[in-house]
Amino acid sequence: MRDEHYVLDLCDAVLGLKAVRQHCFPFLTGDPDQRGHRKPLPVDGFYPALGLVVEYHERQHRERVGFFDDKPTVSGVPRGEQRRLYDERRADFLPRHGYSLVVLEVDEFAHDRAKRLLRIPDDQAVVSRRLQSFIG
Repeated sequence: MRDEHYVLDLCDAVLGLKAVRQHCFPFLTGDPDQRGHRKPLPVDGFYPALGLVVEYHERQHRERVGFFDDKPTVSGVPRGEQRRLYDERRADFLPRHGYSLVVLEVDEFAHDRAKRLLRIPDDQAVVSRRLQSFIG
């Protein structure tokens, strides 16, 4: 199981709800391709009843990941730069449309040197603290 799925499962348990995974909002799209088409930008987890979006940022959201970050994208910027821009777009557009955004970072959890989560019992406490205002 990917770390993202593990973290979202923890969020589900803490909130007592099941997130809609990889949800797309009509107002949240990527850069236009050569033909002007914009693909939707999915979010990691969406809790409609709470108006809450949860994003889990693995190391590539904060650290350079060589080969992958240098790959060109439809908008002509390297993948690493595009990821940063899209993270900013989520942080800007979601609240503007009335949704709360909580971003959980890999460094908030115990992890190994490769930044893979160790999956320890304290992880649920981290999630509970961060989602405290949404727990009914």
